[in-house]
Amino acid sequence: MKELVPYLGNWFWWIAAAILLFMELVAPGVFLIWLALAAASVGVIAYFMALPWQVEALLFAVFAVIYVYLARPWYSRAHLPTSDQPHLNQRIYAFVGKSFVLSEPIVNGKGKLDIEGTRWDVLGPDLARGATVKVTAVEGMKLRVAEA
Repeated sequence: MKELVPYLGNWFWWIAAAILLFMELVAPGVFLIWLALAAASVGVIAYFMALPWQVEALLFAVFAVIYVYLARPWYSRAHLPTSDQPHLNQRIYAFVGKSFVLSEPIVNGKGKLDIEGTRWDVLGPDLARGATVKVTAVEGMKLRVAEA
């Protein structure tokens, strides 16, 4: 690196920023953009001050940590948009609180329940086939039920 930085001069950090931005476009993950911003920041400093390449590399590392740290609150769940269908791809959670009729008895705490054409494993107290149960929780891919 010590041969490349003097050869490219102040342009090294601008080229690095452009490459990182391009990589962010190719493989979006919203992480390389902060590294690109750090490289651009070092490019601005290197334009006004002649610094050894070691100091520039250290500045890049410091800026990268600062920008990633400052971006963390922006990615918190509080800033994500809320949906009117929060369980769209997890329909099992939509069954909680609803009542259904057992399609197979619950024996030794395990049974089956048909909901909308799909058979679900259920956990709960022993009950006969045809009993009405209420879904109280989801445990993995199984429904926890209680007698309604």
